Amino acid sequence: MFVALPTRSRPSLRWATPLLFAVLWLAYLWASTRPESARRLWLLDWGALTGGAAVADTWQALWFDGRWMRLFSALFLHADWAHLTGNLVFLLIFGLPAERVMGAWRFGLLFLLGGAAANLAAVLAIGTPDRLVIGASGAVSAVIGAYLALFPRAKLGVVLPLGLFLEFVRAPASLLIGIWALLQVVFAYIGPAFGAVAWAAHIAGFAFGVLFALFVRAAIARRLRKRRGY
Repeated sequence: MFVALPTRSRPSLRWATPLLFAVLWLAYLWASTRPESARRLWLLDWGALTGGAAVADTWQALWFDGRWMRLFSALFLHADWAHLTGNLVFLLIFGLPAERVMGAWRFGLLFLLGGAAANLAAVLAIGTPDRLVIGASGAVSAVIGAYLALFPRAKLGVVLPLGLFLEFVRAPASLLIGIWALLQVVFAYIGPAFGAVAWAAHIAGFAFGVLFALFVRAAIARRLRKRRGY
């Protein structure tokens, strides 16, 4: 799938998106080769766990029981191939152009902090004790939110497989975001993750991405002016 960039500035090195893509894929590949019992223990050790029915119990588990690191590690764990594939595809679609204007380090910060904030929102919103929250959907939501804030009227070019041919089309970013949201609903009801979507993570991640983009917009503008030589 090819992504057409919304700017005309000089090409720049983008390594954060491919690196995140590779780590997400390799983590799932490694987990899928483990015995089911070992895989389950791995998810319990590194996934974000809710602390209890009361918010105070959750805060206790996060900050005093040392579970806060799981808000980050849970981003790299996925329940099944559909869960992973949806995140990887849209990470590439929106991550590559967003990283081009934001820079690799700022983009990586967006992914990690946005994903952790999304997981925290999910952990706090779930009232059932010891529920497992995993996946990069919240981080991808943050990337999508940031992209929409930076390029509200942008169009992206994608190559679609149509039979034996590949067709290049340009689609509004808002349309692709709608498709992403629809896929989240569809994937929620297939595979072992049936019915287990932390919608609070999606909403919180998206909101974090929008706010993050607005906060760093001036720094991004300075970066682009410097790259263009004025």
